Amino acid sequence: MARKFDLVTTGLEGLILLKRKPIGDHRGYLERVFCENDLATLMNGTGVVQINHTMTKEAAVVRGMHYQTHPFGEIKIVSCLRGAVFDVAVDLRENSPTFLKWYGVRLSEDGFQSLVIPRGFAHGFQTLTEDCHLLYFHSTKHTPEAEGIVNALDPAVGVDWPLSISQQSDRDKNQPMLMGDFKGLET
Repeated sequence: MARKFDLVTTGLEGLILLKRKPIGDHRGYLERVFCENDLATLMNGTGVVQINHTMTKEAAVVRGMHYQTHPFGEIKIVSCLRGAVFDVAVDLRENSPTFLKWYGVRLSEDGFQSLVIPRGFAHGFQTLTEDCHLLYFHSTKHTPEAEGIVNALDPAVGVDWPLSISQQSDRDKNQPMLMGDFKGLET
């Protein structure tokens, strides 16, 4: 049987760009978004515990940069089903050689890609079009008391957002900047 996915390394250990391989004809296409057997190694022995869907109405909106602390750290697989986003993951792992480095990729409804984000990373995105829908597969359930936030404009990270940010939640935009004493996340 042919492989349904190609895995592309990103330069940040454990952060993988998953390229889906749709099968199509004149009627349209079928694509596999997730397969436990094919993606078991990426999920580090855990299954999918929670699936979330977000919809963002306007372009240039930033959501995130959110993460879960140990022992509630999660693996996420993020896909864009409608519209286009600039999807970003930031390495927050304690003692990682790429600590505070970020990776960004355009995910879109016609790009057939997902970002596989390991434990110890913050995640967020900026909408590049109106009416964006994202689908998230999570390895653990959301635990509000374990959630952390990195300010999307934190100069310690320096994400180069493609558009001027039009909106953020109050909680995200009021998040203090990381200070020099932030040593990273235990994974």
